[in-house]
Amino acid sequence: MPEPVDLAAVLDTVDQPWSPRTVAVLNDYDLRVVHTRGEFTRHSHPETDEVFLVLSGSLTIRMDDGDVTLGPGQLYVVPKATPHQPYSPD
Repeated sequence: MPEPVDLAAVLDTVDQPWSPRTVAVLNDYDLRVVHTRGEFTRHSHPETDEVFLVLSGSLTIRMDDGDVTLGPGQLYVVPKATPHQPYSPD
């Protein structure tokens, strides 16, 4: 049986923004944590949705149909093939 993942401990090892760490694999998909700051590249995933869960701070997901802003404890799923750009001021 796998051990529980301590997300805070993993995040302590991340020293650069937008440098994700894989913490688990679920149905062949990587579950990653990342520190955010500033803009990430606008992109899309043609084959899969992408989920964002904010642990602390805030994150805005810029999309053609409007921005979605998340705070701590909030989650959003970007549908597959939807262009989006994560942005975090802090």
